[in-house]
Amino acid sequence: MQVNENWAEIKQLFRNAFRSSFHYAIATVNENGEPHITPIGSLILGKPGHGVYFEEFPSQLPRNLKTNQHVCVLAVNSDRWFWLKSLIRGRFAEPPAVRLYGTVGEVRPATPKEIQLWQRRVKPVSFTKGHAMMWRQMSTVRDIAFSHMEPVRIGDMTHNTWNLLKS
Repeated sequence: MQVNENWAEIKQLFRNAFRSSFHYAIATVNENGEPHITPIGSLILGKPGHGVYFEEFPSQLPRNLKTNQHVCVLAVNSDRWFWLKSLIRGRFAEPPAVRLYGTVGEVRPATPKEIQLWQRRVKPVSFTKGHAMMWRQMSTVRDIAFSHMEPVRIGDMTHNTWNLLKS
């Protein structure tokens, strides 16, 4: 499915996923062809088909990207009320999850705007010791160019949840 036509829904789902679980899952493949999944909370979606994430902590992810820059990012809205309401209704009112496929660029210094966007995201916990230890000095990023998306389908529960799937 096309990323651009669904970008508004994708961004909303990513916001909901972050609120409910504080991360996304980025899948890569290592040099032996084995899959590896890395939780990343710093992915920020921008213009259609484009994202950027801060790469301060992952160790295996950057090693995998040296030989294969293709990634799959999974975002799941894990909010309990969202799921409970959906289960009671027998359908999701909006998509519960999505996979984005893309290619990751080289590590580069973050722009002031990217740092500002990140600090705005974590501002609610900026008073904590953990914030100071982990997120105050974020400085390097990688761009991701997303080529296509794949909805996560859960039978009839997800029927008509994406604008291109509506019948």
